[in-house]
This record gives sequence, structure tokens and C-alpha cells, in this order.
Amino acid sequence: MRDFIARPEHGIVWITGASSGIGRALALKLAAEGYKIAVTARRHEKLVELQAEARGLSGSIAVLDGDVTDAEDMEHIMASIEYQHGTLAMAILNAGVYLPVHAEDMNRADFEKSFAVNLSGVVNCLLPAIGHMKTKGQGQIAIVSAVNGYGGLPTGAAYGATKAALINMAESLKFDLDKIGIRIQLVSPGFVDTPATRKSAFPTPALISVEEAAREIAAGLKTQAFEITFPKRFATMLKLARLLPYGAYFPLVNRVTGWRERPPSASHHPVTPHLAE
Repeated sequence: MRDFIARPEHGIVWITGASSGIGRALALKLAAEGYKIAVTARRHEKLVELQAEARGLSGSIAVLDGDVTDAEDMEHIMASIEYQHGTLAMAILNAGVYLPVHAEDMNRADFEKSFAVNLSGVVNCLLPAIGHMKTKGQGQIAIVSAVNGYGGLPTGAAYGATKAALINMAESLKFDLDKIGIRIQLVSPGFVDTPATRKSAFPTPALISVEEAAREIAAGLKTQAFEITFPKRFATMLKLARLLPYGAYFPLVNRVTGWRERPPSASHHPVTPHLAE
């Protein structure tokens, strides 16, 4: 029996973090393919603009404001989807924040916010989504991680830790979700062209647009693949680098990023790329 693949006729697609970046582009892409989308973020005006832009597409976008760090808020959104819009066919848990960390100038708040949004925020959406899908006997979930969850990179102590945790979470949940008809996928983007990426503190190879990222994800959601990662060559290089012994891994990353030559950070944090909004 093949795993469930959500089609427009199966119900609603819920996308978190849809006010900008990948989430916004993906909502428009899927709406253009005929899906009914429920979008969630904190910035109401941005979601309303997105909804207006989707008018005339074969699908539609409904605005459901919410903060993924508020578990009760996410329960209410799931209830709204269920009672106002129908069956939840797919959840794309994309909301995320990148806060650069420098060991010589660390801030506890950067870790706490990163964990609250990127990790707990996913859990807060997963619980009601899985609860709904279990009663239907089918569903599809995509968790957006990032390729720097594969291994440590400069400034990524908080962000990378959350994305590595999401990779492990998705892998672990797959064993049980497979048995109850819910298909889970892991989305691992590389560098995507956002305003933060353009001010990166180190090179951003294989940079792609948010529209290209949305096309890659939309295509991957229709396949049986567990992981949707892109650009393929870049992601494969990072996976292979992680197989190196530490004596080779750290010099390689230092050389590629030029990080060893950079002066220590003071109170100013150079902006580094947010790989997946």
C-alpha cells in the first residue's frame, strides 16, 4: 500500500509561517494548483495581502492568525480548520526564526526564542494536526528543517540545534505515523534568497529564490520521498562533509566560510542567512 499523498479534493492544507519567505511562496504555488490553503502567522496584514494576491487562482487562501509558540492558539486554529473549512489533509510546519549566536557574546534570549519558535512551535502544531488526522485515518505532514541541521556551522548554535532536533523528530515519528496512515516528510532547504541571506556573514553557495524553493517543495510533496532537499548537489556535499572525522570537518568548514580569518564578534552580530522561513 502506497503512502497517502494529499490532493486538492482531500481537504485543507495548513501552512505556518506563511507571511513571508518560503511559506508565502509555497501558499501561492499550492493555491495555483487548486489547493485550499489555511495560512498562519502573527502578522495579520501580511496574511491578508497574501489572501488578496491569491484571488483568481484555482485554489484559495483562508487567513487564520496565530502564534506557533502558543499551544492553545494552535489548538484553536485546528478547531477552526475542522469546523469551518473541513478535513485537514496536509500540514506544512514552516514557521521559523534565525538568530545568530557568537560564543564570545552569547545571549540566553536567542536560544530561548529559537527553541520556542523552531522546535516547540512545531510540536504545538503537530499535536492537534495528528489528533485530527488519526480520526480520519489519513493525512500528510511536512516539517521544514534546514541543511544546517546536518552539522554545526558558524553562528548556528541555536538555529542549527533546533533544525537538527527537527530532523531527529521527523525520523522518529515516521515509524509510528506509518502505522496509522499519516505520512510525514522532512523538508531541508539550502540557502534561499531572502533579505537576511543577502547580508550573510559568509558565502551562500547554490543560492535559490523563494519561488524555486516553493516549486521544489510542491513537487516533493507529491512523491513518496521522506526527505525533500534542495539544491541536491549542495545538500549532498553537506551530508558527505558530516561523515568526515572532526579533524577534517572543522578545517573544511573554516576554509569554506572563511570563519577563522574573521575577528571575534563584539556586541554587533553580523546578519547570517535564515535558510527556511
